[in-house]
Amino acid sequence: MPSTSKPSPIETPATALHAGWMGLALAEARRAPETGDVPIGAVVLGPDGGVLGAGRNEREAHGDPTAHAEVVAIREAAARLGTWRLEGCTLVVTLEPCTMCAGAIVLARVPRVVFGAWDEKAGAAGSVFDVLRERRLNHWVEVFPGVREEECAALLRDFFGGHR
Repeated sequence: MPSTSKPSPIETPATALHAGWMGLALAEARRAPETGDVPIGAVVLGPDGGVLGAGRNEREAHGDPTAHAEVVAIREAAARLGTWRLEGCTLVVTLEPCTMCAGAIVLARVPRVVFGAWDEKAGAAGSVFDVLRERRLNHWVEVFPGVREEECAALLRDFFGGHR
């Protein structure tokens, strides 16, 4: 009988690097509940692997519906670089980006996205939509899903479990 579970990811130098980067995004996510926000975190890394921007959900903190972790991190990275084009950068986020965030990623010309948990209700990197790899757009993104997936998903489950 064939297995219905997901195959184990193959450990490569890239996946080990992605797992380390995800630790930075998870640290941001863990700070979000301090302001009543959903624990989602993101970081933008430059071509050298240095952090250019970091963010966590801040919708409740600022009353801003666009203050998703990805958008906060992208804004910070663009300000630091002095340009909206984040060419050569990598965005790492604990949850699959939504359509708004996927649009921001495409518009910022981010070439790579690493994410943790899938968002089966609103994801736009392969689950519900696939904005990041939509060939009709002027920019395409390389996507690395499922990095530290269980850890990222558990953070969300624990948060929502405490709010029901």
